[in-house]
Amino acid sequence: MNFSNPHVLSCHLTGVVARRLPATRAFISGSSIKSLHDAFRDPSSPFHIPPGSTGPASPDELPVELHTIPTAHGSGASQNDQLNPTTQARANLLSLGYDAGSLWEQSIVWGHHDAFRHVNNAHYLRFFESGRMQWAIQVGNLLGGKERAQAMLAGEGVSIILKSINVNFRRPVTFPDTLLIGHRAIVSSSRTQFILAAAAYSYAQQRIVADSEGVFVWYDYDSLKKCDPGDAAWRVLKEVMSSEVREEQGTT
Repeated sequence: MNFSNPHVLSCHLTGVVARRLPATRAFISGSSIKSLHDAFRDPSSPFHIPPGSTGPASPDELPVELHTIPTAHGSGASQNDQLNPTTQARANLLSLGYDAGSLWEQSIVWGHHDAFRHVNNAHYLRFFESGRMQWAIQVGNLLGGKERAQAMLAGEGVSIILKSINVNFRRPVTFPDTLLIGHRAIVSSSRTQFILAAAAYSYAQQRIVADSEGVFVWYDYDSLKKCDPGDAAWRVLKEVMSSEVREEQGTT
């Protein structure tokens, strides 16, 4: 079959693009052949076929322009990366400074939807909470191994407690999808608290769909009051932050 014919190609791309590139549907105002032909003639359209060029050789081949998707930085990702959303999501969060040891996969289930047919906003607090516990396990292990990490999760001795949090909802999420949650610490001048930033990255959309900043207080659960955790804890936080840079740069 000769796919260089725009009429034949338009019939084929109706199915292929709907299956592979939902984000590009905005370029098509309707489902008619005329609307597809108009998209082919529009240089800003992802379906544009320049005069004299040849269309795909088979139904499974897309033009080179359609092999890339925007990343968090606005650059393109190769088709191979597009087929591995886990790798792509991880690379994007690490490039933004999120801690590799904090990454947490959160599957979206049908029950996360609300009446507006997307994941209800309240669920994101739970998603970030689970990712935060992953981050806390890493910090606890660095402070004193498995027992220290378990104590931090159980609220025994010196651990952290949430003071305040805000969440920015950037894009709606629907089932099926998986979010990659990442955290990174921002050390302040205070000896009793710090900021923990978080992001939720959608595998399906290859975008950050929500982000958050929370203020966390070092808290002595035995005496029930905030405290200075000591130099060792602050060194660990700085070590975690520097490890983010090492991971991003691919060094050890």
